[in-house]
Amino acid sequence: MKKPKYKRVMLKISGEALAGDKGFGLDQPTINAIAEKIRDCFAMGVEIAVVVGGGNFWRGRTGEGMDRSRADHMGMLATVINSLALLDALEQLDVPTRVQTAIEMRQIAEPYIRLKAARHLEKGRVVIFACGTGNPFFSTDTTAALRAAEIDAEVILLAKKVDGVYDSDPNINPDAKKFDTLTFIDVLNKGLGVMDSTATSLCMDNDIPILVFGLDDPENITRAVRGEEIGTVVRR
Repeated sequence: MKKPKYKRVMLKISGEALAGDKGFGLDQPTINAIAEKIRDCFAMGVEIAVVVGGGNFWRGRTGEGMDRSRADHMGMLATVINSLALLDALEQLDVPTRVQTAIEMRQIAEPYIRLKAARHLEKGRVVIFACGTGNPFFSTDTTAALRAAEIDAEVILLAKKVDGVYDSDPNINPDAKKFDTLTFIDVLNKGLGVMDSTATSLCMDNDIPILVFGLDDPENITRAVRGEEIGTVVRR
């Protein structure tokens, strides 16, 4: 088995990815396939932290006319559902996993404690971070950037529906150009839809590279960990 390029990674998975082709809710075969690839990375000795979005159930902007803070809190709860679903799939594969939430709900998961999360990773456990940052007005992309900085992750593996970063939407423009590499400044100046500007700036300030790749093939998770040339790399 080829050795991994990274020792500790932050894997960011969109909530929509867990819905598979359904577009809403949870698709168990899709979740199982993602969990199997996380297990393969785990078997290589990689320390894996995960942030899952909640867009398959709710997005803050979905609540039109609703108080933004309340709508965002509803989105945080959606990430808990997704995190527990991924936890269950990983545990069924005998991968020791913990869920930590930024909003306390002790009957369901551990509260987020940075040093405890780091200790879990050192002990060989996958850690899933739920409830975003615990604050409204911040996306789960920002959560991934923040937690990656806090746990000293070497890279953020950003699994999306598209296979990299393009100069325009490839689903609309068949002539859209895919980038192999970009700088953080390029992303910010061109307004490219990699992460929101807060998350991008946080990665830039802490020198955390982002590898953007497609999750249409879950095997891309292991390819990314091995350092194969897939997707788009965003760095300084």
